[in-house]
Amino acid sequence: MKQKAMTKKVEVCPICSSEQSSLHINTRDYFYSKDAFSISKCQECGFLYTNPIPLNAGKYYETDEYLSHNTSSGGLISKVYSLLRKINIARKYKLVSQNSSGKTILDVGCGTGELLRYFKEKGWTTTGIEPNEKARNLAIKNSGGSVYEESYIDKLTPHSFDIITLWHVLEHVEDLNKRMVELKGLLKSGGAIIFALPNISSPDAVKYGQFWAGLDVPRHLYHFNESSFKKLVNKHGLKLTSAIPMKLDSYYVSMLSEKYMGNTLNIPAAFLNGAISNIKARKNNNYSSMIFVVRNI
Repeated sequence: MKQKAMTKKVEVCPICSSEQSSLHINTRDYFYSKDAFSISKCQECGFLYTNPIPLNAGKYYETDEYLSHNTSSGGLISKVYSLLRKINIARKYKLVSQNSSGKTILDVGCGTGELLRYFKEKGWTTTGIEPNEKARNLAIKNSGGSVYEESYIDKLTPHSFDIITLWHVLEHVEDLNKRMVELKGLLKSGGAIIFALPNISSPDAVKYGQFWAGLDVPRHLYHFNESSFKKLVNKHGLKLTSAIPMKLDSYYVSMLSEKYMGNTLNIPAAFLNGAISNIKARKNNNYSSMIFVVRNI
């Protein structure tokens, strides 16, 4: 018999500390364990968060199919992910360069280090944080070092980075407010933090509902849209200065969502739904994933 995962209830909203919440949606870890989870909605500020959360979250990452930690998966979706990652590295470099006055970068949740390697080849001083040991070892090999476990973030020199990046990482961090304080403390005056996040209010999220791959429970503990992210940023004395779409994500997320619905080979539907999502998102810049640029007030 499968052992039931041990969990703990989230008693207060991570953004506004309200104790009043309601059920938003029931869903599952369709990617790996098939365990059931729920997402709560704060009745005060509207923030959505996985509740309860697993006590041993690490076991939900322990699969070779977890793509941010893997460079060798051979399936179609893995190949699409790898292609998009290569395309996005150059785009990320351009975006980071446009928002940084210097060349010191900290990439939190750096995965297997391909982005750090790209920056290092361009003459940047690079540092990475990666909690997964297997991915971290690959990142050290790929980027030439300066990649550390998560606890090392407390040992980094304050105000030492021109730019800090978190590409689909913040939604995984258990102590959300602690991490925001840490990031602000590591940023140089005039520096910027770049966050990439799934958008729970996007048209594809609405269409797929409990099957939307962007939920990715329980690895994703928080489910942001621009409004809730802005509230978090303002709480920590930071300012959201840009909101930039990641238009390719809608296609990849739609492919996974179709798979979770049992439509593994329905590539045309996934492509169509990804395109429809992007078209609808033009009205209010509400895409499947968003990049947010944040600075000190």
